[in-house]
Amino acid sequence: MRRWGSTRRQGTTGRTGSPGRTGRRLRRATAAAACAAALAALTAVPAQAQGPARQERAPHWSLKETDAPDVRFRGLAAVSRDTAWVAGTLGTVLRTTDGGRTWRDVSPPGAGELQFRDVEAFDARRAVVLAIGEGEDSRVYRTDDGGTTWTEAFRNPDPRAFYDCVTFFDHRHGLAMSDPVDGKFRILSTRDGGRSWTVLPDTGMPPALEGEAGFAASGQCLVSSGPKDVWLATGGADRARVLHSADRGRTWTAADTPIPAGDPARGVFALAFRDRHHGLAVGGDFNPGLPSPDAAARTTDGGRGWRPAAGPPPAYRSGVAWLPHSRTDALAVGPTGTDLTTDGGRTWRTVDTGSYDTVDCTPDRGCWAAGEKGRVARLEQ
Repeated sequence: MRRWGSTRRQGTTGRTGSPGRTGRRLRRATAAAACAAALAALTAVPAQAQGPARQERAPHWSLKETDAPDVRFRGLAAVSRDTAWVAGTLGTVLRTTDGGRTWRDVSPPGAGELQFRDVEAFDARRAVVLAIGEGEDSRVYRTDDGGTTWTEAFRNPDPRAFYDCVTFFDHRHGLAMSDPVDGKFRILSTRDGGRSWTVLPDTGMPPALEGEAGFAASGQCLVSSGPKDVWLATGGADRARVLHSADRGRTWTAADTPIPAGDPARGVFALAFRDRHHGLAVGGDFNPGLPSPDAAARTTDGGRGWRPAAGPPPAYRSGVAWLPHSRTDALAVGPTGTDLTTDGGRTWRTVDTGSYDTVDCTPDRGCWAAGEKGRVARLEQ
C-alpha cells in the first residue's frame, strides 16, 4: 500500500525411535520450559516497572545500538540469537553476527533513495531484500557474501504495481506480492533463491475488493509455512481479508477477518503461522491516537475462518511472531508497545511500551524486534 510501508524456519526431522530424535525432543522440551519460564517472568514483572537490579534478571527487550537514528527498520530477518538482518529507509541494510553488539552496514550501493521494507535471510551470508514503491522503486536484491556485494534480481517495470512483502518456503522457492493490478493482487515467484523472478498468472487469484491493498509495514503481509502454504493479508477496503494458497501462489481463496477495515489505514497488517493450521493476524488503525478495537484474530483451520481475540491488544499492532517451541505463546508489536499471548491468541497483555514495527524469533530462542529511530532489540532471558 502506498502510504506505508514470515514464518521462519523451525524444527528438525528424524526417524522415529532414533537416538537423534530422542535427543531433539529433550532439547525442545528444555527450550520450551526455559521459554515458558522467561515469558512468565516477563508477564509478571514488566521490564519498565522494575529497578535496575531487577531489570537484569527479568526477560526484557534489550536495545542494541545500531548508530542509525534516522532509519526506520520495518524489515527484519532473525537467523539466530547471534545473527540478524534489518532493512529500512534510506536504502539501509544492517547485519549483526554477535548478538547485536556490533552492526555492519551492508546496504546495496546506490540504494540510498529506496525504502527497504522486507528482508528474508537464509543464514549469515545469504539474504534477499525488497524495496517498495510504485514502478521501478519496487526492487529485489540478493547477496551471497553477507552483503559485501549485491545483485539486483528484479526491478518492477509496471508503473501500476507496488510490491509490499516477500516470503520464502525454503532456500529456493519464494514469492513476493504487489497491490492489485487490473483488479487482482499480483504475485511474483522465484525458484532459484531470489536470483530471478517471474510474474505468476492471475487466473487463480480472486478479484480484489474496491480499495483493497497490502500494508508494507513489517514484512509480514505475506508469510509461508511448510513447503507450499502461503497467506496474504489485506486492508483498505470495507473488510479486512486473508488470502490463502496451498500451491505456492497459483490458486487462492479469500476469508474475511473480524479486524476492522473500511479505511485506507485499517486492516490486517501482519500474519504469523506456526504450522499450516494455526495462525495469528494483527492490525488495526495505523493513524496515531485512533482506537483499534479487535486488533487481533486467530485461526485454527489454516485461515478458512478467523475469530477475534477475547482480549485483544490495546492498540494498532504491525508485527507478530510465535515464540519458538511453543504451541500457545506469541508476541505482537507496534508503535505503542509489545503484547504477549500465552493462550494461542485468545487474550493479549502488554508487557513493554517501547516502539517497534516488526518482530521475529528463531528456534534457538532468539527473538528480535526493530522499528523507528534505528531501534533494534533482542529479548534477553
